[in-house]
Parts: sequence; C-alpha cells; structure tokens
Amino acid sequence: MLLQTLVTCLAGCAFLLSTFSEGCGPGRGYGKRRPPRKLAPLVYKQFSPNVAEKTLGASGRYEGKITRNSERFKELTPNYNPDIIFKDEENTGADRMMTQRCKDKLNSLAISVMNLWPGVRLRVTEGWDEDGHHSEESLHYEGRAVDITTSDRDRNKYAMLARLAVEAGFDWVYYESKAHIHCSVKSDHSVAAKSGGCFPSEALVTIEDGGQKPISDLRPGERVLSSAGSDGSGELVYSEVLTFLDRDPVTWKLFYVLQTEAGPLLSLTAAHLLFVSDRNCSEGATSAPGSLRTLYASEAQPGQCVLVSGGASGQQHGEGRLSRITKVKVRSRRGAFAPLTHEGTLVVDGVVTSCYAVVKHHSMAHWAFSPLRLIHRWTGSTGGPSDGIHWYSQLLHWLGRMLLDSGCFHPLGVAQDDR
Repeated sequence: MLLQTLVTCLAGCAFLLSTFSEGCGPGRGYGKRRPPRKLAPLVYKQFSPNVAEKTLGASGRYEGKITRNSERFKELTPNYNPDIIFKDEENTGADRMMTQRCKDKLNSLAISVMNLWPGVRLRVTEGWDEDGHHSEESLHYEGRAVDITTSDRDRNKYAMLARLAVEAGFDWVYYESKAHIHCSVKSDHSVAAKSGGCFPSEALVTIEDGGQKPISDLRPGERVLSSAGSDGSGELVYSEVLTFLDRDPVTWKLFYVLQTEAGPLLSLTAAHLLFVSDRNCSEGATSAPGSLRTLYASEAQPGQCVLVSGGASGQQHGEGRLSRITKVKVRSRRGAFAPLTHEGTLVVDGVVTSCYAVVKHHSMAHWAFSPLRLIHRWTGSTGGPSDGIHWYSQLLHWLGRMLLDSGCFHPLGVAQDDR
C-alpha cells in the first residue's frame, strides 16, 4: 500500500507540474544524460554572474554591519574545517566567522580544490571583517564574503579556483586581484536560502475553540481558521493541519511585515504567497469570488487590499472583509513555521494567506500537494520530520526545477536553488 501511494505521488506530481509548465515556459526537458561539461576558468576581473554583487541576481543587498556585541552576531558560525587554511592575520579568529550559507559553500569548494589539485588546500585570506578594513557596505562586514587563494599560492591556479567557486554555489565570484578571488553569498535571511515561505514563531493562528495560539505551538491534527476558497475569498472555515512543510524554531529570517487599516500586522517571508485585491476596498467590504490574485509577499504594496477575518474571538465564521495595506517593512524575526492545512489556506494574525510559497500559482501548488493529502487520508500521517523541511516539499521543488522554467519561481529562490 505504501509503495503504491508513493508511486501515485510521483506520477501525480510529474503530471501536474508538466501540465502547468506550458504557462511558465519549457523546462529542462528529457533525454540522454548530458556529458560533464568542461569547466572554463574565469579571466582576470571577470565576475559571475555578470551583475553587480549586491543586486537581486547575485548576493543581494547589504543588511548592515555585524559586530561581536550586536544581536545579529548569533547569525555567524565558526568554520573549523581542517581542509581549509585561515590566514587569521588579526589572530582573533574573525576570518573563521561566517554565515551558515557561506560556510556550506566554502566547505564544498574545499573538497573541489583537493580533488582537482591533490595535496593543495583552500586558503582564506579575508573573512568576516570587524575592524573596518573594507569599503563601505562590504559584505565582509556581515560574514557573507571571503577572499581566497590556494595553499601553495600558485597564481596560475586562481582562474580555475574562481570557476570552482562558482560551481560550489557561491552567489557571486569575482577574479578581483592577481593575489586572490573574492566570493560572496546571499544572506541566510534571503528567500528560500533554507526554505520557501514561513511565518515567525510569534505569529498567531485561531484554533477551533475560537482561541488563539502561537504558530510555534501548533501541532498536526489541530484545526485552524482557514478559507475554503481556491483564491482565498471563500467562507472562513476550520481546517485540519496535516503537517509542517517547514519547521525551524531557532533560525533567524527576514520577514516582510504588512500593516493594514484593520489593525492586523502580518509577518511572512518574501516568497510566501499572499491573496490581494487591487481594487478600492472600503471599510467592511467583502471580496467576490475570483476578485483576489496571488502574489509574493515581497511584491505587496501599500494600497493593495488583503482579506482579514475580523470579528470577536469565537465568531470568526463567515466571509472575511477587505482591508487596505498601509505600510510594508522588513524585520528580522526568530523561527520559521509553514503549516499545511487541508484547504491549503490559513488565517495568520487575522489575515487570509496561502500555505504555499516559491511558485507563484496557489492553485498549482494546491493541486501538486494532492498526493500528500491522499497519503494523509489513507495512512493518517504524511511521514514528515518534527523539524526541518518536509520531504515532499523537497521532492516537489526538485520536480519543479526539472519541468518548469525559472520564471515560475520566486527569483531569489531560483538563484539559490539552481546552484
């Protein structure tokens, strides 16, 4: 029975994603496995990708200097990989401090260096800068950039070292100097760096008895306020939580915070899907079926309208009402929680949202998760871990990248995941 369920799951995902691929553009297609491509070394002063470092398509914007006394210092982690030599000329260990994403890419690069040049190790000459030695708004101040060489300091190897850094997944690589290669990564807060779309720990959901609880305390099997409509505009109902697509109580992420006229303050990650109306929304107006469209939280703008639940606690049934977004800001919050309900929607902090992220089609995502709902119906479980990203989400993302064009995905998510 379980094997049959998994086969159904895979077949259903492939069919559904390939059906939608026409609207997003062709994917990678099928055919024979391509032979390994020959790696082309970077040339002096070349950078990859061919855009500025702190733009969307590369490592993203500067978020502010991290010091040892700042709250954000906990975002950095030391790298004690014995296969990497750290110059550490300050003798403070600062060069070993970096974000988790930078650490992961650096460790991957270290393996590539040893494989290509036996006996040679990766060498870091500059890492996190706490002394102000770099230019203003340098990503070295955030532990997101490293300057590297090989341990033998053979400059003839640096062009290929730069290419290996690109292949290792660094978000921006620059053959900056004859003496080193500069590499940087997106912030760990960036969209889909660890997961697609989530809410912070303190976000509130409404449970079936009418009370509210933090989303971090929510458990599968509980019923929470949701919308029965495929576009978020349906009747407000209570829907069972099937699983968490992502659950990480300790991570820090960057959240878009939406303030509305009705009062709710909703925080969600940039790639999370949100239902909005672009028409004028007078106080108390309700939304007609089909009047809402889906967009990423990072695209929300003041003047657009979202659907809020309203009403006193315990009196949340019925239609939601439209409320205008008055302000959008970005804040760092702890925790990342993405519950999946049977309806595929969820009311969080009084606002109707989608359970899905990364792919800009709520209906597509909801259909793609049909096999998982079927597994839950047959077995009473989805087989997901208590923490981390759900296996089915990882499977769908992999299939989506095989079948769909990158235009179907949130740009930051694709930039990260295609590496």
